[in-house]
Formats: sequence, structure tokens, C-alpha cells
Amino acid sequence: MAETKPRASGEASPRASGAMTPRASGATARIGVDVGGTFTDLVLHDPARDLVHTGKLLTTPDDPSEAIIEGTLRVLQEAGLKPSDLHSIVHGTTLVTNTVIERTGAKVGLLTTAGFRDSIEIAKEIRYDLYDLFLEAPPTLVPRHLRREIPERLDVAGNELLALDEAAVAREATALVAEGCEALAIAFLHSYRDPRHEVRAGEIIRALYPTLAITLSAQVAPEIREFERTSTACANAYVQPRMKRYLDKLEADLTRIGFTGRLYVMLSGGGIAAVREAKEFPIRLIESGPAAGAMAAAFLAKLAGLDRVVSYDMGGTTAKMCLVEDGAPDHKFDFEAGRVRRFVKGSGLPLKVSVVDMIEIGAGGGSIARVEPGSGLMKVGPRSAGAKPGPVCYGRGGTEPCVTDADLMLGRLDPKYFLGGEMALDPGLVQRAFASGVAEKLHVAPMDAALGVQRIVDETMAAATRMHLAEKGRDPRGYTLIAFGGAGPVHAWNLARLLKINRMLVPLGAGVASALGFLVAPPATDMVRSYVARLERLDFGHVNALFAAMAAEGRKLLEEAGADPASLTFKPAADMRHVGQGFEIPVPLPGLEIGAGDVAALKENFFASYQQRFGRVVREQPIEALTWRLAVAAPGLDIRIGAATLAPPSLAPRGQRSVTFEGHGALEVPVYDRYALRPGMEFAGPALVEERESTCVVGPGARCHVDAHLNLVVELS
Repeated sequence: MAETKPRASGEASPRASGAMTPRASGATARIGVDVGGTFTDLVLHDPARDLVHTGKLLTTPDDPSEAIIEGTLRVLQEAGLKPSDLHSIVHGTTLVTNTVIERTGAKVGLLTTAGFRDSIEIAKEIRYDLYDLFLEAPPTLVPRHLRREIPERLDVAGNELLALDEAAVAREATALVAEGCEALAIAFLHSYRDPRHEVRAGEIIRALYPTLAITLSAQVAPEIREFERTSTACANAYVQPRMKRYLDKLEADLTRIGFTGRLYVMLSGGGIAAVREAKEFPIRLIESGPAAGAMAAAFLAKLAGLDRVVSYDMGGTTAKMCLVEDGAPDHKFDFEAGRVRRFVKGSGLPLKVSVVDMIEIGAGGGSIARVEPGSGLMKVGPRSAGAKPGPVCYGRGGTEPCVTDADLMLGRLDPKYFLGGEMALDPGLVQRAFASGVAEKLHVAPMDAALGVQRIVDETMAAATRMHLAEKGRDPRGYTLIAFGGAGPVHAWNLARLLKINRMLVPLGAGVASALGFLVAPPATDMVRSYVARLERLDFGHVNALFAAMAAEGRKLLEEAGADPASLTFKPAADMRHVGQGFEIPVPLPGLEIGAGDVAALKENFFASYQQRFGRVVREQPIEALTWRLAVAAPGLDIRIGAATLAPPSLAPRGQRSVTFEGHGALEVPVYDRYALRPGMEFAGPALVEERESTCVVGPGARCHVDAHLNLVVELS
């Protein structure tokens, strides 16, 4: 754990502003907790005491709440605070993702419109790999015998064609409960247009089974496209019981240690929500943890005055890249979970949820290096050693060398200063593991094998980032790389070099920056409704009623999340396309209320978005809107993390270490103390800058200076 970091003389104090400002009296401290695959990161911020404090400890995979409680108690103790001093805790978790991937969720039953029992299995009738004769289809979460048909029918406009058979609802729900179902999903045809049949079915079942988890597709994903909506409802029901048990236990454990504040969670779209929303719609947390890193990068970019940034978060299990422009990360409104082939689109379960648009690569500090038996080629990842047993150097039973082991061999990590010296690394174990493993199989020296691991993992990340940006029509050379995560700053210089990015930024406390994201992210939510019509034929009264309902629901949710209703902002948008196209693009709207006089503006907004996406427009084709969206947000907190320093100012290296660089060999490089650096200081690479949770590598030919916020800004030649 880190030591308390008092404010340096002459620095601005941390300050809080915005909708979630702690009370003027009483508890004022807040903690952000990021539970990763290898480490659990914590950041404590207390504006009343000018305090920013960090902590990092190994994750407890069997029960993630154990590391949360232990980390919270330790970081409070080291900061001289008590649990009762906490105003709130903001948490992100990979529990939902892991539940879907590992297929460890609840036994779920599905009630659907008669004749549509097999729609989630038929899916889109598209093969994600056209030429694989032994293609494995993504398994459904609800087996066929637990999918029951209910006589009822609405048409595309929401008119009732066949009344809901209420007796069938009660009969089939009772049968599913008798089968052992812990949760039910209800997904009727065209319920996005009018949910009354789903709502009534839910009322009938709740009267019979008050404690049964029930998910209505019209509530979790009120959007057009039946397969995706049904898939989302089933996934929400699948994870709901486990997520509720986890959050109930976490709340009870926090109460037991004396915490009396509020517990919040991060949504996949980067917003903060109350626990009730997380229990009711846990599928909205599918990308909860990774989203925090993107929100931290957006905050850091604003602070540094950068408007075009690539967020690069490399932890123990994966690396995440996200485009951040004009102070906000890219978003999308669909996601694939539990892919049969992790990086192959179409091989997973489609979900209609708002998520930060990022790519995840199986390249983290714990990614395992191996030699493929058939080809004799070395591969790195996506399999990870995780927290148990972890990389070989942890000395916890790991035998297969990982990326962190290669970093240690190459001199990038200090075996005596890992986690600030709290966790010693064993270079001898790593040397033997490489020598008897990949190095022996490849007939190369262990150091060459370690260089190979580094090159493979960096090239893998670079290739994925190039593709991600190319799909958006972006050139990486015009961006700044913001690197964080325990392993991010170690690999950032080489990654930037491969991407031909000329500048990278590494914040103070980079190893726990994702946890910072929980504290600076705003209370926010994304509302959605579908109504399909050509622009010239829109029922504007209906559209405006949809936005009014979404605004009211969003306001209620954010008030529960601690937001000030007077501070809320509303950003309306619509998904539009040319008539006849299969997919649509998001288009900003001029306001919450639109009328016939806005049609020309709607068309021009569509053409501008289309031009940006595809490089051309087709003005002759008619345009239709399908889905209407409303982003509701309150201001986040403004935390001046640049005030947190520890050591007396000094640019003198605290030592030297031999570091091996590809193409340069072993070089003796200075090692700088991160906490002794002050704004305006600069030095040339090669060099290492060490802090408790991470090490920044400044490669040969690069120059580094410290900006006003204590960020390391590295300029590549």
C-alpha cells in the first residue's frame, strides 16, 4: 500500500466540484475501487484534508469483496481515516463479464411470443467464420426446454392483434419455477413499441413469486431488433441473482467495518449509478471496470489540454485501447459478450447496452508465453496467470513465464521495489523458467526469449490499435498516447514508437489510474426508445413524448446516484439510416423537442455524420430514424491529483540499472524517483521513472519533461 501523500508547498489543493460534491460537514472522503483480474486498485480522495492516497493489492478471485474490504481498511488506516469518514465508495467489477464468459450464471427461463421460441437460437443465420466446417455457435443462455411460448401479439405500431393469455403466463411461469429457474426473462414481439403485455406478464408472475428475479426486455433494452433485445433480456436475467448476492454481501461487509456512506457502481458507458440500478439491470455493468480507465483518460486529457488522445490501459490480464476526442471517450450501443473466439466479431452474445467503445486485447502483465507445438512459434496470451498463481516472479506457484517476467528480465522492473517494496520479485525463478521453457524450445538465450515476448505483445497491441483507429477513419500519428495501468507505462514508449505516435503522457499514480476514473466519472445514464419512421412522416408529438419520458426516468436514476437535479445536462440523438440500409449511425439532435421545422436540420446532421463515417453522402435517398437516445449526465468531480507528492524535489537519479532494448542491447540507464519530480524538470532517455504501482520506460532518443500536473510528457524523436 502507498503511504499518505501530503500536499506539496505551493501546489494547488485538491478540490471538488460538480453534482456529487461531498457534504460541507461530516464525511467527505471518497474511494474508487477497481477490481481487476490480477490486482485490486484503490484511490482515496478527501477534499477537506487535501488528500489523495492510493493502494494496490492482489485480487481475491474466489471472493472479490475480500480484497475490497482489506484494501479499504488498509488505505484508510494509512491515511489516518476511519470508515465513518467515507462519504461514498465507487466500485467497478468484472463479475458480470466473468459470469457470462464462464457460464456460471443462474438457471433462466424465457417467456416469449408464441411462434418465436427459437429466435435466440436462429439468431441472424450468419456464420462468423464462413469457411470453418466445424464452427462452434455461441451457446444460448436459455436451453430450448426452458423457453416457453405465450399466446399474445402486438403489431409493429403497438396495436393489439391478440390479447395476452394471462392463464398461460401463470401456467408457464409456474412450470419454469418448478424446473428450478432462479430468474425469468420476458421478451414479447414489438414490446419496444408498447410494453403493456410484458408489464402485465411481469405483474402476474410477481404476484405468484414476489422474490423471483424478473427481467422485461422492454425495460432493459427497449429497442428494435428482436434477437438482440431478447438476448439482452436473457443475459440480464442470467447474471441478476449472482450480482444481487454479490452486492448484498459487499454492502453487508462494508456496514460491518463501520462504513455508513453510499455505495455506487460504474456502468459500462462510464457513468455512475446507484446500487439499485445495478441490481435491477446488472447487464449494464458488463464493461464496468474497463470503462473507468477511459473516464480517467478523458479527465487527464482535459486537465492537460489535449483534445485527441488514445487511452492505453494495460493491466495484469488485458490491454484496453480507447479513442478520446474533445474530452469524451467514444461510445457505442451494442456489445458482444462471451465470445466463442475472443476476438472474432459475431461469435458472442449480442447485447443492446451502452458501452465505452474500446478494444480489449489478451495482452497484460500476466499473459503467458508459450511455444506452439505444431508451428514452433512463440505466442503470448490471451491466457493469463491472473492473481493465482500469477507470473513466475511472484513466487506463488507460477511456472510459465509471463510478460511481467520478461519485463523483469529486461531490467524494466526493480525486484526490490515492486508495489513500493511490499512485494518482492524473484529474478532467479524467472531465469530458470525462461531457460527451461520457451528459450529451450526455441534454442535461444533466455534474454532473447524475453525480448521476443516483449516484441510480440507490443506488436499485438499496436496492430489492434491501428485497426481500431482505421475503422474510425483516424490516423494515430495525430494523437497523444495516455498510458496507465500497472504495465502500461512499461510498454508505452515502444507502443508509441510502433504506432508512430510522437508524444505520450503518463500520469502520477498511473498504476491505479482506473480507480481514479471512478472518482472523476460523472453520474450519467443513457436512455433509449425505438420508433421507426421516415423523417418527413415523423409523429413529432410521439417523439417529444418519448424524450419527456426518458428525461424523467434519467433524472430519477441520477438523483438516486447523488446528482443535483439542477446540474443535469441532456444530449438527445437518433439512430438514422437511408431507407433500405441494414444498419444506422448516431446523429445529434438540435434539442429535446423537435418539430416539422427541424426536418431540414435533421437531414444536414445526418449527412454530416454520414460524411465523417463513410467519406461520402447520398442526398437523393430518403432517410428514416429508428431509435431515439438521450444521454443524461451531471458534472463529475474535479480532483487536482497533481498536488499529491511525497519526496523532496530532486532531479538526481536514485540509482542506475541495466536495461535491454531491442536494437540497442543492454544500456546503463538512470532511475528517477517519481515522487521527487516537479513541474518543469526534464531529462533525456534512456531512463526509468519508478513509482509504487508502475514504472515508466523512457526509451533511447526520447525526451521527458514534467508538466504542471506532474504528468510525465515523453516526446519521441
